[in-house]
Amino acid sequence: MITLYHGSNVHIADIDLKQCNPYKDFGQAFYLTTEKDQATEVALARVDIFGGEPIVNIYHFDEHLLKDGALSCRSFDGYTEEWADFVYQHRDETIVPPYMHSYDVVYGPIANDRVGLQIRNYRLGNIDKKEFLRRLKYMKGITFQYAFCTERAIEKLQSYECK
Repeated sequence: MITLYHGSNVHIADIDLKQCNPYKDFGQAFYLTTEKDQATEVALARVDIFGGEPIVNIYHFDEHLLKDGALSCRSFDGYTEEWADFVYQHRDETIVPPYMHSYDVVYGPIANDRVGLQIRNYRLGNIDKKEFLRRLKYMKGITFQYAFCTERAIEKLQSYECK
């Protein structure tokens, strides 16, 4: 079992994928991290935008479900052109309806906070793929995320508590 964290300004008792933004790094999904500090930063940012109190929702997940075929998983072990292409497909808001893959869970690096600007520069041809990839890298160093993309995957999360 691994412990995963989700930063918010509310306690999340029931995860509703329809409430999740479709234009995120790996598409419409519930995003978690193994880094409690990262989740805390997200919670504080949510409070700055929407008010409330910072809350870190804590979940347990049996990662063997990703290896035994119970859940389909796409994994990116680092910043690669393949990862950048995947992020581009899901973050480009000119694609309507949003692009969606068929994986239950996607694991990989977090893109930098200014990804929208980089998407536009790449789409307009202002930067090439190599520069696009360089600019997508998270400024605080590589940090990984789990995107739970289907109800089937969400059902496997065990809520623990929130702080």
